[in-house]
Amino acid sequence: MLDREFIVSNRELVEKSATAKKCKIDFEYLFKVINKRKELINSLNSLREEKNRNSLKVSTTRKVGGDINPLLEKGKEISIKIKEDEEELKKIEEEEFNLLKWIPNILDEDVPSGENSNFKIVKEFGKFEEKKLSYFDIIQSDEGIDFKRGAKISASHFPLYMGKAAYLERVLINFMLDLHIVKHNYKEIFPPFLVNYDSLFSTGQLPKLEEDMYRLKDDDLFLIPTAEVPVTNIFKDEILNENELPKKFVAYSACFRREAGSYGKDTKGLKRLHQFNKVELVRFTKPEESKDAHLEMLEEAQKVLVLLGLSYRVILLPDFDTSFSSSKTYDIEVWAEGSKEFLEVSSVSNFLDFQARRGRIRYKSREGKNLFVHTLNGSGLATPRTVIAIIEKYQTDDDFDFPPILKDYIKFGREIFKSL
Repeated sequence: MLDREFIVSNRELVEKSATAKKCKIDFEYLFKVINKRKELINSLNSLREEKNRNSLKVSTTRKVGGDINPLLEKGKEISIKIKEDEEELKKIEEEEFNLLKWIPNILDEDVPSGENSNFKIVKEFGKFEEKKLSYFDIIQSDEGIDFKRGAKISASHFPLYMGKAAYLERVLINFMLDLHIVKHNYKEIFPPFLVNYDSLFSTGQLPKLEEDMYRLKDDDLFLIPTAEVPVTNIFKDEILNENELPKKFVAYSACFRREAGSYGKDTKGLKRLHQFNKVELVRFTKPEESKDAHLEMLEEAQKVLVLLGLSYRVILLPDFDTSFSSSKTYDIEVWAEGSKEFLEVSSVSNFLDFQARRGRIRYKSREGKNLFVHTLNGSGLATPRTVIAIIEKYQTDDDFDFPPILKDYIKFGREIFKSL
């Protein structure tokens, strides 16, 4: 959430970011509400000062034996007016909050901008070779992924991993967790998969993306779209000490997304699912350290693909493709040799203090000031499209093999990271 005073002082920047992210905000009305709030606060301050002066006059007049009834009457009138203004202020502040919560984060100056803007390729790694078969042709066996039975059990886009494919999924998740824990010094978290409205509000998914959420109405809980949500909310409404920062967490979770409005877009197979697995990186930093942390997280996510022997590219998203809460986002897209296309496997984002303000996550500086932390997260990685790339890269005549690094990991476990 953006600070009110920041919005007032940087109206052009805020409006530009909202327009780019296709967020329809009536800024003229918002500023009327902001100004009305300011007027009411000034009026209340004046009335309270007047009430104090009147009370002092009552005391002075009583001491000299004067008539205090007019002053008492005036005091009642002032009190009534104060109560009326306080009630109106409460309504205005609620209205202001309901407007402010729809305003997206500002965009970093490096983000490509404009109606005809496109993503910027930041890095390319590996050889973009092509193979004969797509993963979809390879996994049609009892050792693969059964989409029909998954749909029978649940619904479309809930895959059923079986045998070798299920083992690959499990090994890959553990491999990524251990890499980030041992090599990159993240602390592992195993979070709840159900969260409340406030948690999703803090990270910025709600209210904007409510139609994409799976909701348990009887319990008023939501299935998480990513581990970012519960992990970021670990410190909601808390004040950390400066010497505790940065904090680095990694978490596996199943992710649940209704993908409302996405029908017809890559709906076959693993490319777009309602349930999938992901390893998530989350950091809490001091404001001056978040830019460097962002680039470091980007390198950590890429390391997974490098070790798996997969080719990829890194792109900087344009303004219209940057999420509601993000200021700057890099996507990592793996090259799928059989499908012959780039597939997103990670988004690494810097949210500045946007999420921290919504979740009231602060730290006490050495000077004793309570300041908002900066939050960052990135997939490290999401498994479905990573699995596609692995199966296609390591396909055999009628099956697929595991990458060499995963074979070593199966054999030696965490020990392999000591030599990397």
